[in-house]
Amino acid sequence: MNFFITGTDTEIGKTYVTELLLRDLRKRGIAAAGYKPIACGDRQDARRLRAACAPSLSLDEINPLYLRTPTAPCVAAAIERQSIDLSMLAAGYEYLAARHEQVLVEGVGGWEVPLCPGKTVADLARMLDLPVLLVVGNRLGAVNHALLTVKSIASSGLACRGIILNHSGDEWDTAALTNKGLIEEFSKLPVLAELIHGQDEIDSQAILGA
Repeated sequence: MNFFITGTDTEIGKTYVTELLLRDLRKRGIAAAGYKPIACGDRQDARRLRAACAPSLSLDEINPLYLRTPTAPCVAAAIERQSIDLSMLAAGYEYLAARHEQVLVEGVGGWEVPLCPGKTVADLARMLDLPVLLVVGNRLGAVNHALLTVKSIASSGLACRGIILNHSGDEWDTAALTNKGLIEEFSKLPVLAELIHGQDEIDSQAILGA
């Protein structure tokens, strides 16, 4: 099964999680590919996905739309006089899906980041019709951000398989220690993994069910 990986914010660990999942899938002998439909500012995330899955794929196959301006895609596209065609991005996904056993699609920014007039990341995910994995930064405010995003995913008519908590620092405060229980209690969804800072392996089978 293929998945759409989103986050509660930008710089929350989506690429890190997707990269770990792809490496573990490949280690298990599964022909998996990462797909980063839109990148803004630089293409480092797409390069990381390419290295984790299949170096034979071109950067443009993994990341068909690159905008150099580090801002919301709709703003970057306007500045650079480009248009964002969701159907073209969906076609890029279908191309990879036809050639791989599993594809992990990484969104840009958070769930409701504007892509083009009237359309957000949620609309792209709905077009692809994939189950969603939500990456949450394990810090103060995580519970609120997680619950709001879970509700928005549900309102989009998509299934959220579960949540991955990503701890980006070495120190743990009270919020970081208690977020998992509160998120599971109030979202009614499982926290599929709780990553510590610097973790370099992940159990893709436990998370993806593949």
